[in-house]
Formats: sequence, structure tokens, C-alpha cells
Amino acid sequence: MDKLGLKRGGRVLAPSLFTVGNMACGFYALLSVHERDFPTAATAILAGMIFDSLDGRVARLFHGESVFGIEFDSLSDFLTFGIAPAIMMYGFILKDYGSWGYPLAFLYALCGALRLARFNISAQGSAPPKNHFTGLPVPAGAGFLASFVLLYQIVEEGRPARTWKFLMDQIPLLYPLVPLIVFILAFLMISTIPYPTFKNISPLRPRSPKILVTLVLTGFAIFLYPQNAIFLLFFVYVLLGPVGLVIQGLRRLFKIAPPAI
Repeated sequence: MDKLGLKRGGRVLAPSLFTVGNMACGFYALLSVHERDFPTAATAILAGMIFDSLDGRVARLFHGESVFGIEFDSLSDFLTFGIAPAIMMYGFILKDYGSWGYPLAFLYALCGALRLARFNISAQGSAPPKNHFTGLPVPAGAGFLASFVLLYQIVEEGRPARTWKFLMDQIPLLYPLVPLIVFILAFLMISTIPYPTFKNISPLRPRSPKILVTLVLTGFAIFLYPQNAIFLLFFVYVLLGPVGLVIQGLRRLFKIAPPAI
């Protein structure tokens, strides 16, 4: 193989290593669910998000984008953010709902697969929108469920952790709503509701003082109250789509111009 082929192979291999890390996290999450260690499964899913966020950046950095990388990343995402959270939520609570538990868990995994398939089609066809995703990203739904499991285990086991008391008091109230939450997340993934990508925001090169302050405060909150802050970040992001849709509808109804950015 000539040097050009080796160089191209290295560019493709570099991001694929992070994709393998993502897949390993998903596989470990499934093993943890089998052992009924749900906090570890949730942590593995969140760790997979770190690898998932890096593989695309590494591919763009080394110009290693490829059809193989897109397909491999999609398979990895389906394992870590589609199958693993569905199995985790089934073992954690959905199994207690009898014959309704399995269809709900399967629905979540199915919608995750449909969401990823649609994304692959858009990625390989015309250029997808850079400022928004179509439907809730699969990692965001998985992150919300994983962060909820971590918080509920703290409440249930009374483990010592730095938390916000007001938020922790609400977590038990969400527990009976989990089947509805899983259903809503599944619907949001296959919906056409736009979700912001935040790809134009870089922590190293913030575009405005407001963005810089927001990033600093977010990092500070995650450092002091990691479980609470991560859950709130996913919760707010999940709401951004429906809330943004309502705001756009109100603007069209009252003919209000969107604020200049």
C-alpha cells in the first residue's frame, strides 16, 4: 500500500477508535444491567456520549470523514443510546408494568433506530442543516434517562452526594411518570421538531461574553453538583424543541419578528 493509502487509512482509523470506545461503553452498560447495577449502566451510557462527541470532531480535524465512519458511528450509537437505555429502563422500572413494559422499551429502541437511519440518509444525501437537528438526537434522550437513573438511585439508597434538595425532592414524583417519559422521548426522536446543534459554540473561542459566562457557570455547576447539573442540562435540552415550536407558532400568530442574533 502506498503512503497516500496509509495516510488515508490513518485518518479513517483515528475517529473509529473513539467510536469503538463508545460501543464499548454501550456493551458495558448492557452487562451492568444484567448484573442489576443500574448506576454503573447509566454512567457507562454517559461516558459513551463523551466518545461520541469526540469521534466526529477527530474526523473533521484529520479530514477522515467517510461513509464507513458514518455507518460505524450509527451502529455504535444504536447500541449505546438506543438498545442500552431501553434495556436499562426495562430492568429499572418498565418490567414492573407487566405486559406494557416490553412494548415501551422496544418502542424506544425502535424510534432510536429510525432516528439514526433518517440522520444517515440526510448525511449521505444533501447537506443537512448545520444550525439544528431534525428530531431529538438519540444521545440526548439516552442522557436524560441515564441522568435520571443516577439521581433516583441517590434518593433510593440515600447515598451521600452534593445535591440540590429542591430538585432531589421532585425526583420521586417523576418515577411513576417514567413510562410516559419514555414514550414522549421516543416520539420526539422520530418527530420533525428542530433541536439546536450548538455547533457554532466553542468553549475555547466563545463568540460573546454571554456565551462565555454561560459556559463558565455551566462548568462550575457540573463541578459542584455533577448529577443534578447533568440532569438539568438534558431536561432543558429535551424541552427546547417543543418550547421552541410553541414560540415559533406564537410569533407567526402575532407576527412577532425573531430577535436578531
